[in-house]
Amino acid sequence: MSGFLNVLINDICLLLAVAFFTLLERKVLGYIQGRKGPNKVGLMGIFQPFADAIKLFSKERLLVTVVNFFFFFFSPIFSLFLALVLWFLIPVWASTFVFSVFSVFIFLCVSSLSVYATLIAGWASNSKYALLGGLRAVAQTISYEVSMVLILLGLVFLLGSYSFFCYGLFQKKFFFFLVCMLSFIVWLVTVLAETNRAPFDFAEGESELVSGFNVEYGSGAFALLFLAEYGSILVMSVFSSVLFVGGSGLVLFCFFFGVMISFFILWVRGSFPRMRYDRLMALTWKGFLPFSLNFIFFSIFLVWIF
Repeated sequence: MSGFLNVLINDICLLLAVAFFTLLERKVLGYIQGRKGPNKVGLMGIFQPFADAIKLFSKERLLVTVVNFFFFFFSPIFSLFLALVLWFLIPVWASTFVFSVFSVFIFLCVSSLSVYATLIAGWASNSKYALLGGLRAVAQTISYEVSMVLILLGLVFLLGSYSFFCYGLFQKKFFFFLVCMLSFIVWLVTVLAETNRAPFDFAEGESELVSGFNVEYGSGAFALLFLAEYGSILVMSVFSSVLFVGGSGLVLFCFFFGVMISFFILWVRGSFPRMRYDRLMALTWKGFLPFSLNFIFFSIFLVWIF
């Protein structure tokens, strides 16, 4: 019972964090673009996320008759479920044996399943625009997962463990990103591509795909997709902090570093335009893939020396 209550509280914390992260995004984009952010609902717009939630969940649900009904509504639920499961893997509160010992494996398995949620959403909509957005997201996510997994394997070779707890214990006095600064930069760019954020937001290319894979979604279903997307941004930011800063010895510093990574993602969105799709794919296969392979050899060389 206590374990279920712990999971429920953690998931509620993630949903609240997503709500105020959207407010932070609007404020940051407002200052970057030289305009005001949301400041009408409550003091400094503090109740704007709740107003948006009420608006989305109270809207009339319009069902397109040609959609595949079950998969159309299963995809948003499945996408949000994956984000909540990843949030529970953070080593601050993942205390069970399986999560503590094999947490890296579970992270890779669960994060790779997010591709299917996007693909199912695009396919089940029975719309050409949605299907094109889903296919582009699948190609992009699978391509960048290769470099992400290889960088993570390089860190595993350095540490010799598959547990996220060990990353925190090892980095109490020494941080990985001081030695692996280039790998940390490549990891951040990969996180941007994995979460479909600008300048890699090709799954939601409004200029050529109307709205991407979620074009047929509205009201509550769109809200679930929205929560899943921003939840994955926060989860990947905290995991980046765990991998390169640590998460057990310096918990507050770990979460502060995660907030800084989230702010960096917002900053990039307000500063850079969308890339060309061929350059996006060339970046990972011609740039990140050779670098991540060399990083694995570098990690093995360091382990062999020390």
